Amino acid sequence: MRATVILPASNEAALIGACLQALSASDPVAGGVQVIVVANGCWDDTAARARSFAERFAARGWTLDVLELAEGGKLGALNAGDAVACAPIRVYLDADVILTPQLLAQVVDVLDVPAPRYASGAVRITARGAISRAYARMWARVPFMREGVPGCGLFAVNAAGRARWGEFPDIISDDTFVRLSFTPEERIGVPAPYDWPIAEGFGRLVRVRRRQDAGVEQITKDYPHLLKNDDKKVLSKREKVKLALRDPLGFAVYSGVAMMVRLTKRDGQGWSRGR
Repeated sequence: MRATVILPASNEAALIGACLQALSASDPVAGGVQVIVVANGCWDDTAARARSFAERFAARGWTLDVLELAEGGKLGALNAGDAVACAPIRVYLDADVILTPQLLAQVVDVLDVPAPRYASGAVRITARGAISRAYARMWARVPFMREGVPGCGLFAVNAAGRARWGEFPDIISDDTFVRLSFTPEERIGVPAPYDWPIAEGFGRLVRVRRRQDAGVEQITKDYPHLLKNDDKKVLSKREKVKLALRDPLGFAVYSGVAMMVRLTKRDGQGWSRGR
């Protein structure tokens, strides 16, 4: 197999089907793909729904393995998936992400090099409610999301890149940890997009943003050597004014969430869904 897709899923029965359906509709990948769904701490039928796709993947010459872990936790699920992965290229995919057909093949192709590389696609932030749609519009316009390779819900590394760490450590933000394990020059964004949903409603946006900030603070404290790879740009006052004039509602919601996080700062440990 040329690539392994590791998909942690905890009580994702409502979403795992759409995610795997999109994955199974991907463009051909020379050498084949191993898909590993790690159902962790589930009390629903996530695992059974995942297994129902076995024939669909087999028809493509791909394999599907479904692991069931009694204990929940994304980091444990990622490590369990890595332990049985057989391909040099690793793609880490969240269960609520919907890939476009071109994405997987593009990511695999750019990672098929000897030098360490990290890759992701063009994230399309999705939301249903008016508040979350407004937040998504503004978030999509910040330089980090517009110009960088954030890897929200989907990131991939080649063998040389994966060798930069052992097991995933006990951290809040696995995507930030992996992204900062690579220099900006080693991070590649492919043009194919994917859909990544965010939390619905102001309160949930605050909780998720608080957790995101706590994840960054944890890496700053525990892995300061990774900060040299951070290329996030800070918005200037002029840029903020331009954004506010362009989308007053989006700016108000985005700023309101950030302000509420600062006013109600708490311990960000623990899992908080991004939707």
